[in-house]
Amino acid sequence: MLVYPQLATGALSQFPVEKRRRLRTVVNAAADGRSIRLADPAAEATEWQLQYAGLSDAELAALQQFFLAAEGSLNGFTFLDPAGNLFAWSDHLDNAVWARGPFLAVSGEVADPMGGSNAWHTVNSGGGAQSITQTLGAPGGYTYCLSAYARASQPAVATLLRGTDRADRQVGTEWKRIAFAGTGDAKAASLVFGLEAPAGAALDIFGLQVEPQAGASGYKAATSGGVYENARFGDDTFRFTTTAPDCHSATVNIFHASHL
Repeated sequence: MLVYPQLATGALSQFPVEKRRRLRTVVNAAADGRSIRLADPAAEATEWQLQYAGLSDAELAALQQFFLAAEGSLNGFTFLDPAGNLFAWSDHLDNAVWARGPFLAVSGEVADPMGGSNAWHTVNSGGGAQSITQTLGAPGGYTYCLSAYARASQPAVATLLRGTDRADRQVGTEWKRIAFAGTGDAKAASLVFGLEAPAGAALDIFGLQVEPQAGASGYKAATSGGVYENARFGDDTFRFTTTAPDCHSATVNIFHASHL
């Protein structure tokens, strides 16, 4: 599967980014005038408009080559949402999409740093480190930023995981956002992201997030996740404007429809 390329900076897009979701409701009108309405998730469609400015010759060439490889709107590709959280069910650490160590217990409805109650209390009752992770169908060679809010009743160390790479972060008694940015194994077709707690540690966790860029942006709660397989270009021509030597601009339209 083709994967939409990042820029030389490690970002996938520039500002502004426009994202639109279109949903459909099926209405069944009865003979007596009543109606039954049901959501139709299979008809969901998401659209992005990416506007680029100041592209180098190499960045423009990479976008052009990718457009040719996809043959315009003909072939699908994997697209990582630049305006979303790649994790699914980020506020529900008890969901089946999360893989938890056998000795890591989680309980919800803990006060979070945003004023809500979407944080989770985790307790590692084992004799070794225990983790909570998700495997994402995202390319290993991309630049990613994994982040989370964490605190502990006693100072502790939380380890952020990206594939085989690890980063230890100090966690205190107050909420603190911890982050880990970098690239993974370029040969990997998927990556495991998550957080590991040491033996005996009790941590409060909120806002686990993965983004296809070099830094963390504001937390975005997600349910379906931001890895879109079989996305497509919205146009069959790639247009760009050259404003100076080694300086180009372009607008790219991408869409993903659940029924395609």
